[in-house]
Amino acid sequence: MGCNELPKTFDEFVETRKQGFMKAKEFKDRGGKLAGCLCSYTPQELLDAAGVATVGLCGTSNETIPDAERVLPKNLCPLIKSTYGFACSDKCPYTYFSDIIIGETTCDGKKKMYELLNEIKETYVLHLPQSQEREYAKDIWYEEIKLFKEKLEQKFGVEITEENLRRAAHTRNQLRRAHLEMYRLQENTPPAMKGTEMMIALQQGTFTFDVNEQLENVRARVAAAEEAYAAGTHPVPASARRILLTGCPTGGVIQKVGAVVENSGGVIICLDDCSGERTNMILVDEEAGDILRAISDRYLAINCSVMTANAGRLDNTREMICKYKVDGVIEVVLQACHTFNVEAFQMGRMVEALGVPYMKLETDYSTADCGQIETRVAAFIEML
Repeated sequence: MGCNELPKTFDEFVETRKQGFMKAKEFKDRGGKLAGCLCSYTPQELLDAAGVATVGLCGTSNETIPDAERVLPKNLCPLIKSTYGFACSDKCPYTYFSDIIIGETTCDGKKKMYELLNEIKETYVLHLPQSQEREYAKDIWYEEIKLFKEKLEQKFGVEITEENLRRAAHTRNQLRRAHLEMYRLQENTPPAMKGTEMMIALQQGTFTFDVNEQLENVRARVAAAEEAYAAGTHPVPASARRILLTGCPTGGVIQKVGAVVENSGGVIICLDDCSGERTNMILVDEEAGDILRAISDRYLAINCSVMTANAGRLDNTREMICKYKVDGVIEVVLQACHTFNVEAFQMGRMVEALGVPYMKLETDYSTADCGQIETRVAAFIEML
């Protein structure tokens, strides 16, 4: 298969999927280089500096899980199964047209799946330390980032210069600040955006090849929301209960959980997941003497349940509860995500100690438990 050829099953796809494939194909036909990424620990500045566009991979749908389960065990995280299913069935344009996929050793399920994914598409795995507490963890991760830089230079025949790294760090920091401005809109009472609108915007951004285009899209969305709010347009009633959504990546449950919250008298006021505030608030020190080290340190500082211990995540959530005047916290745990599921006990205890109601929802990408979730969410919001 030529790297720019469409899959044999292209004609069977729905129109929106065809458009995704054509967009990726046209990008590659123009000489574009594409790297598929799955995790917020991926140092995107290095890819930017190498002239390689980053794109999120399809992995938030139940559609391809049966394909994945021919190889992977059923009792595995749906995000992992969905990602592999899209890859092995050639249904994700971004996996299909990627020159390389960047993985990471966050959870056991993903790092073993990457071994199989590598048989379909070249997959480079970043070896992430399991703790931020040991001082040597920074050095280990820095060495890993240097190896990643060498890999990209060898793979794409480029030199990643200090100047390009600093430029990339500046642009990525601008994008993070733009995301923070979008989150701040939700501090208003009532908030300036529906939470589901914010979730969809964040997810769509991961499928934009040009970081500058993504930045302008976020800025335009923020400006439009601010203008409408100032003119008296309030998309959310003041009576809506203010919900903080935390836990696993929520891209696959926007409708299943997010829309249910907002149809039940609530509003998702802030996100405390991989795409949320606790990740975007960490900036690269653009003035650091060693810019590669500064990039490395920024990514290792991300708080995630794969880290032992992970008190920083609880601290971030506590601050967000106060800042956004949260009425209730809902934690979404994807089935078989052991790190978030175990850590949910600590999260619930911390939230309830603040006098804020907490509920954990353990779910997957299927529709089997939709009725149960609707009932539980409605009851939770009603008692706030």
